[in-house]
Amino acid sequence: MSHAVSPGASHVLAPELHASYPLIARGEGVWLEEADGTRYLDAMSGGSMVATLGLGRRDVVEAARVQARRVSFAHNEWLTNPQQERLARRLVERAPADGDYARVSFVTGGAEANEAALRLARSYQVERGHPERWRIISPAQAYHGPTFATLALTGRPGLHGPLAPYLFEVLHIPPSTKRFDPTGERALAALDAILADVGDEVCAYYCEGVSAASLPAYTPPNTFWEGLAERAQRHGFLICFDEIVTGLGRTGSWFAAEQLPVTPDLIATAKGLGGGYTAIGAVLARRHVYETIAAGSGRVPLGHTWSGAPVACAVANEVLDILEREELVARVAERGPVLRRRLADALTDVSLVSEVRGRGFLLGVEYADPRDDRCFLAPELRVAARVDQAAIARKLVTLSVQPTRDGYAGDQSLFAPAFTATESELDEMVERFAAAVHAVEAQVLPVLEATPLRPTA
Repeated sequence: MSHAVSPGASHVLAPELHASYPLIARGEGVWLEEADGTRYLDAMSGGSMVATLGLGRRDVVEAARVQARRVSFAHNEWLTNPQQERLARRLVERAPADGDYARVSFVTGGAEANEAALRLARSYQVERGHPERWRIISPAQAYHGPTFATLALTGRPGLHGPLAPYLFEVLHIPPSTKRFDPTGERALAALDAILADVGDEVCAYYCEGVSAASLPAYTPPNTFWEGLAERAQRHGFLICFDEIVTGLGRTGSWFAAEQLPVTPDLIATAKGLGGGYTAIGAVLARRHVYETIAAGSGRVPLGHTWSGAPVACAVANEVLDILEREELVARVAERGPVLRRRLADALTDVSLVSEVRGRGFLLGVEYADPRDDRCFLAPELRVAARVDQAAIARKLVTLSVQPTRDGYAGDQSLFAPAFTATESELDEMVERFAAAVHAVEAQVLPVLEATPLRPTA
């Protein structure tokens, strides 16, 4: 029987203070195991799309051991190290080919990477003689991290909560989703309205190229990206991509930007860079951003203690070695569409499922009221939470979200397995997930039939 850590038995300040948590003692590949031997199949790369190579890779652990014995730490402000230099060079080489990326700055995670990109964007505008450019525009339905700056980037009051007074002002436009704005024209009109009002003060547009938790596996139509690129050129603001999740192969290319008709000036990435074996993030800057700062003050201040640390960079270099040696990015590109079709086929008779979408090994399942296949499901039905509960009861790790209160999206599930999952493991993930969703539908439909339809604005 599974043994969970109860709230009264833990000194950890957990996200849910009254919940019990399974105590994971071991991991191998796509399997998590409790101390008593209870095993969970992980369809979320460690739960948060981090463990892209699977768990228990001895080659990665050995890379960390070797580097730790050689030199474990060297402060990045006055010193550098071979692992950092090699990693920066390799990321520049793997960046979108048409971007002419020139430099990389390292941090210790995704939120830090997004904040570092914001600092670079602001520095660029000041260095080129435009200190009045400070404003950031971002899609409202987004998630970029839990720090004050990254929380401000999202226009979701449900996430801001009591922290709202601490957040700086960010201008938001509605997401150009299939439900509200399938052509992207509504989002571009909202962007135009902002630019007409304060265009001379805009520093950057900050977004995910392909969304993760906020709108799983969604990307706006090409019309929007092309319009954004034209406006950035005309008005003088930067385009910044949050590729914390999508960087390093998740969507079937080294960066999701390669698949879109726009080239970001700055790219923030993190999760896949450490592959679940170390905490590391990075910001990639295009040449014109770097050269502007270099020709000005020549400084990029406000670093972090562990930025570019030798052990973290050694691990990231080994992760890149594995991705290249085992051709995992190509595998994700090839197997991703097959996995999406399998998942869609397994859910085809579930009336709650409105859409199954995805790129590579980042898939999203969207739920809607089956009476019109458009309206959000009532939040009190707790469909997202029910799906995760039904999945964990079947020993499957998933992640579902319910941002309904923010008005742009309803219940959704993510499906993001490790790149190394075998075909049989992927099949079993789909089978368990489909069983969980079928079980939730059986619970929800009788309740739904007794409640009125709630039109979505």
